[in-house]
Amino acid sequence: MNKILLIARREFLSRVQKKTFLLTTILLPLIIFGFYAMIIYFSVKSGDKTTIAVVDKANIFNGKIDNDNDITFSFLQNETQASLADKVKNDQYSGYIYIPETMQLSKQDSIQVVTAKSAGLITRENVQDQINKRLEEQRLLALNISKAALDSAQQSMKINFPTIGGTSSDEGKETVGYIVGYVSGFLIYIILFIYGTMVMRGVMEEKVSRIAEVIISSVKPFQLMMGKITGIGAVGLVQFIIWIILMVGTRLLVLMFFPSLLGASQGMEEVKNAASDPGILQGLSSVDWPMIIICFLFYFLGGYLLYSALFAAVGSAVNEDPQDAQSLMLPITMPIIFGIVIMTKAVNDPSSGLAVFGSIFPLTSPIVMIARVAHGVPDVVPYWQLFLSVALLILGFLGTTWLAAKIYRTGILMYGKKPTWKELIKWGFRKN
Repeated sequence: MNKILLIARREFLSRVQKKTFLLTTILLPLIIFGFYAMIIYFSVKSGDKTTIAVVDKANIFNGKIDNDNDITFSFLQNETQASLADKVKNDQYSGYIYIPETMQLSKQDSIQVVTAKSAGLITRENVQDQINKRLEEQRLLALNISKAALDSAQQSMKINFPTIGGTSSDEGKETVGYIVGYVSGFLIYIILFIYGTMVMRGVMEEKVSRIAEVIISSVKPFQLMMGKITGIGAVGLVQFIIWIILMVGTRLLVLMFFPSLLGASQGMEEVKNAASDPGILQGLSSVDWPMIIICFLFYFLGGYLLYSALFAAVGSAVNEDPQDAQSLMLPITMPIIFGIVIMTKAVNDPSSGLAVFGSIFPLTSPIVMIARVAHGVPDVVPYWQLFLSVALLILGFLGTTWLAAKIYRTGILMYGKKPTWKELIKWGFRKN
């Protein structure tokens, strides 16, 4: 055990003390946040507001078209098409609409929005939506139907979906469960790929540089493999904690010094309005956060240990050619990819047979089960399924570690031969 800890300490310090660790852990999130802030800033500051001049001689719009944050309609009098074109050319307006006296609301005539340059797709959709919305109101008034009466008739009734056991399941809770489950499952998916590949590359570097031959003379291959997995896993955990602290700290600083920046763009306003929705707030309060955090940490560690052992086995079998590693990685990466595919199904239908299977099968459970747990335990995930998933993941880790250790023991000292999965399996089940 002491030798495993010594190797883990060496792996941890050798990576943490590198400049690349500081760059990827601290500077990279700050650079990403900086780019994100610049995008918001320039989208607000440099965003040109579209102004449309309207001459409505037929009084179709009755002197009113609703404006929004990006589109403004200005009604003018005593203007001709030539004078409107001059105003657009002189950049007084982005475009104009000219409605002749002969146009009638009941006829299927087209309305032309003349612009100086080609309008963008989003701008066109916004202009069309505002014009059609106003025309719909005018048609309803022509049929003696008020907009308020139509809205009252089209008012939706709230429909609840309680279970037979009496547990309520509102839309806010389902929305929060969907978001939390998807984000958690996707994080574990990324972690398995990044740090599993890091373990494989670390083993390959030591094998190619012949350092492993020296280390093997002092420790057992299993101790070397577990030490590398533990050390690199500790690096990933430290990176993960630092990223969370940086995200929370940066957001607090922005709120303190630049409070208007977060609500500057229309998209951020929509997010803020959605977050203040009573259903979403009630859903956030109904989520079992301690259960989600505990399950996330367990499946993060369990999935990392299970797949890192397999990645280490592949790294010990290949030589200098990276293509050999890519061909051997396919059977390992496919269950991870299947896991993220099943997870996208599980967040929408957490009680389906595919979701239940994916959350119990140890090769996919680290990604799928956390997506189901976010919807509730034991409402959606019974305790027996959770305990069975935990037990199978532990057994899966022990089994893959045993198999990987036997492959590692043979592969770490074998050179000059291009391995195949058939040979790796023979190494794994070869008797001592």
